[in-house]
Amino acid sequence: MIWQKTFSALFAALCSCLFLVSSPAPLVAAEEELQDPSSPWTLLAGYGFSHTRLGNTSKWVETVDLVGRYEFDGGEGLGRSWYQGRYIMLLELPLHFVVDPGANPMVGVNFLASYRLTSLGELQPYGFAGGGPLYSGSKIDGMGSHWNGNWQFGVGLRLPLISGHDLRLEYRFHHISNGGRSEPNDPLNSSKLLVGMSF
Repeated sequence: MIWQKTFSALFAALCSCLFLVSSPAPLVAAEEELQDPSSPWTLLAGYGFSHTRLGNTSKWVETVDLVGRYEFDGGEGLGRSWYQGRYIMLLELPLHFVVDPGANPMVGVNFLASYRLTSLGELQPYGFAGGGPLYSGSKIDGMGSHWNGNWQFGVGLRLPLISGHDLRLEYRFHHISNGGRSEPNDPLNSSKLLVGMSF
């Protein structure tokens, strides 16, 4: 199946990138943690697949995803323990290419809130949630409108590379529906696996 080949290719790319990861850094001091020299721009690419029979999702849909992201650093977060971190606001421009069934582009804007742990030094896990509007170029069976809303939540990991860029690995749960404005309104519940890099 397409998703198995795509997942295998993403896994191979991930393994290759891990060889480029620099050695772990010591725990970051509180004063140093306030400065984040990494680029706010990130480009992510990946693969998504719908979960049939989850909620009212009945249609199998596969996507190839490309997401441009800009990060707004909200500054120091909570505490000085293992949960020490930073608040980040994310602005995303996602482009989803539906590859099964047919060929159908979807484009949107996402506004996400994120919290990234910095207590482990350069190895930084994070979580995020949010959503925004989404336009579908052609209707997918069960989706009664071109204009929809989408929300999502997920987790990721930021890894520094020797090149000075950051590698990003993400999983997100993604929901699309038109909010009952049009019928039918079968939601599209999907999982997405993404790999990206700051630039």
